[in-house]
Order: sequence, then C-alpha cells, then structure tokens
Amino acid sequence: MTLQYVPIIDLGPYFGGTAEGKAAVAKAVNQACRDIGFLVITQHQIPAELVERVSQLTSQFFDLPMEEKRKANRPRPDMVRGYSAVAEESLSYSMEEAAPGDLKESFSIGPHDVPDEDYYSEAMAGPHFAPNVWPTALPGFEAAYAEYFDAMGDLSRSLMRIFALALDLPEQFFDDKIDKHISMFRSLRYPHLKDGIEDGQLRAGAHTDYGSLTIVKPDGALGGLQVRNRSGEWVDVPYVEDGFVVNIGDLMMQWTNDQWISTLHRVINPPEDIAGDHQRQSLVFFHQPNYDVMVECLPSCLGDDQTPRYAPVTSGDHLKSKFVRQTTFGGSKVA
Repeated sequence: MTLQYVPIIDLGPYFGGTAEGKAAVAKAVNQACRDIGFLVITQHQIPAELVERVSQLTSQFFDLPMEEKRKANRPRPDMVRGYSAVAEESLSYSMEEAAPGDLKESFSIGPHDVPDEDYYSEAMAGPHFAPNVWPTALPGFEAAYAEYFDAMGDLSRSLMRIFALALDLPEQFFDDKIDKHISMFRSLRYPHLKDGIEDGQLRAGAHTDYGSLTIVKPDGALGGLQVRNRSGEWVDVPYVEDGFVVNIGDLMMQWTNDQWISTLHRVINPPEDIAGDHQRQSLVFFHQPNYDVMVECLPSCLGDDQTPRYAPVTSGDHLKSKFVRQTTFGGSKVA
C-alpha cells in the first residue's frame, strides 16, 4: 500500500552496523522515497547541544536590527550566501510558477575552509565555493554555523549510503560524488504577519527541492510544513522533538529515473484569527553533490524495456539555474 503520510524512521539499526539493521532501515527509506519523498528520522547521531546552540544564535541574528542584518546581505542572485529579507525570494519561481515573494527571511552559508586548489576556483566551479558572508555582531556565530554545516555533511553521507543500499547499489556508491559537495545551510525565520499579505502569498510557496536531499530541523511544534501526497492531498509533516525532516530533491529523482519522487511541499501561514505570535524558525541543510558530477539514470533504476527520462545534467549547472530563478522571480540574468 502506498504511503499517504510522512513516516518516522529510526536510523539506530543502521548505525548499529549489522547487515540486518542496515537492510531494515534501507527498506523503510526506500518505501518512503518511492511513495511520498519525505521521512522523519530519529537516532541520527547529531548532538542536541549543537542544534540548540545554532538555534539560539540564529534567533539572536534574526532579532538584530535590519541595518545590522543588511551588513551580511547576499552579494549576488546566483551566490547562495548571506542575508535575504522577507519577500525577497519566491520559491514557486524555481518551478516556473509565478507567485508573490515568500513570507520569510533567511541567512545562508556554503562550504567553508575551502582548499586553495584549482578545482575550487576554476570557471566550472562558478559561485559554488564563494566566500561566506558573516554577521559581525554575534560572537560564536561563524564557528557554530561551520560546525553545523560539517555535522549535516556527515549525516548526509550516511543518508546517501542508506540510499545506495535502498537502490541495490554498493553502500559507498555515492561517496566519491559528494566528497566535495556544494551544499547550503540556510536558517529561516517566518514572522507572524497579520497585515499586508497578498493573495496566494505563503511563508514558502509550493516547490520541490533541487539537489540530492534536504535535512530540516523545525523550531517547535507550530507546524505549517505540508507535503502533497500521491492522492493530491496536502498532509502535515509530523513534528518529533529530537528528529529531523528529510526529503529527496530533484537530482535524486532524476538519478532514480522517477522511481523516487521529489515531492511538492510548502509552508502555510497561521490561521488569520489565531491568537498570539506564531513566528516559526527552521534550520535547513540542502545537500548537493560535487558540481562536476554528471547526474544520469542509475543502472539499478533502468529496466530492460525502459529509457532514461532525463538528459544528463551536472549538479552545479542544475543548482545555479534553479536558485537564480528563485531569487530573481523568474529572471535569468545575473548582475
């Protein structure tokens, strides 16, 4: 039976290291990725102290005066770095669907401590290893964000190994495709706005994610994140206090020739008549393979009578085109 809800999966048996434990987790993840493209993971090995420290620093950053946050502005539309204010992006445009700007503000970083080697600076690398932009008013912010970025990279490698097992591939199949990943860590605040909201304007418009997978740490049980299931219904993603929400992105869907689905999701606004302040905050890690990895149909996902549904594309080109549409509201020019 096809899952119509987002399942909760304990990764403990995978990290336990037994063949049986790994197989059981891979089987559950395979069903989730085939049926709904989302899952909530527990026993993920990420220290609660790190999550709490980054969450508190993030809240302090978004509480800063606007002029202080603007000192860390995103340098260019194609550069996934720095601060972006409310309504300065529209995720729906990444799907080539027009919509008002999203009701959120964000702060983003990419890889840090980038080696001084040609691979990271040649033309094909584009902006993927551009320097990060940091706020100057918060001691410990840069170090905490860098530590979180690395921890999420490690968790992503484990998830990609689980994915490989689920797809009948060697466990380390993806390792050399993500060892120089161009991922992004983005913190988000959704203010509780009660006035001036345009028709169809959401905290985050309906969209799919771009890369291999996304790891989200929601802030509390306020809710708002919804997924569209196979029946076309919007269902809430369950909140688990010590869990992370994981979903696959467009590149993983292309890699699997649509056996796995990159699912449409959104963040809805609080009810208009709700009392109190329902501000929401999330920590989001968008995992993206090495920029020069050619994403094409995996051998285990192509039957004898099937053909690939997508033309091969490099990870870097795919990411850049999607993000530019998101930040320029459908435009393609980069200043």
